[in-house]
Amino acid sequence: MAAQTFHQEYMQMPPITRAYTTACVLTTVAVQLDIITPFQIYFNPDLIFKQLQVWRLVTNFLYFGPIGFNFLFNIIFAYRYCRMLEEGSFRGRTADFVFMFLFGGFFMTLTGLLINLVFLGSVFTIMLVYVWSRRNPYIRMNFFGLMNFQAPYLPWVLLGFSLLLGNSVIIDLMGIAIGHIYYFLEDVFPQQPNGFKVLRTPQLLKYIFDAAPEDPNYNPLPEDRPGGFEWGQGQAPREPQNGDQEE
Repeated sequence: MAAQTFHQEYMQMPPITRAYTTACVLTTVAVQLDIITPFQIYFNPDLIFKQLQVWRLVTNFLYFGPIGFNFLFNIIFAYRYCRMLEEGSFRGRTADFVFMFLFGGFFMTLTGLLINLVFLGSVFTIMLVYVWSRRNPYIRMNFFGLMNFQAPYLPWVLLGFSLLLGNSVIIDLMGIAIGHIYYFLEDVFPQQPNGFKVLRTPQLLKYIFDAAPEDPNYNPLPEDRPGGFEWGQGQAPREPQNGDQEE
């Protein structure tokens, strides 16, 4: 019964979220079972460009480290925010969602050439969190019962959490910066006077991903608990009031 319930829940996930999170879990399990090693999948420009090990351009986004707190934290956040974006502002626009993946991955790879980061999956997760938070500015959130804030502050709260844990904030800052570039080019600049749409999804992606009709049995993930760990439980999105501004 439990296996059937899991299978139903798994198949209800939107396709890109299902593919990405499944790839992350399978990669981690393969490393844990010594089928592959992290040395075969990490980001290494010399091996990519000189020995043509091009799979590293993808696999370095799929590994969050050995199974433990860091892996669970990243996979939960990647799953929830990837799914909420795909079922929310990208619903019916799978090609645009894939294009956001490619956009983020491209800039993270460029940054990885300058900064010594061997795995970029955590950066990608923060980018997803940032884009979601800016597109849902009035959702109220709660950080482990300690503080209340609105969604746009979530990436910065996570950055502070990284500091408390003694982790490098480079990952958070990279994810925030790339997420903001995407958000600005996609959502802000086209709405400005004399603005125009900068990011245009290639027709090939639309042909591949938007040809199939939308599944009417989608069960969108509720956004009243956006971060897992009971974040935002029981707090409905607040309607904007006079004087409110998006931070």
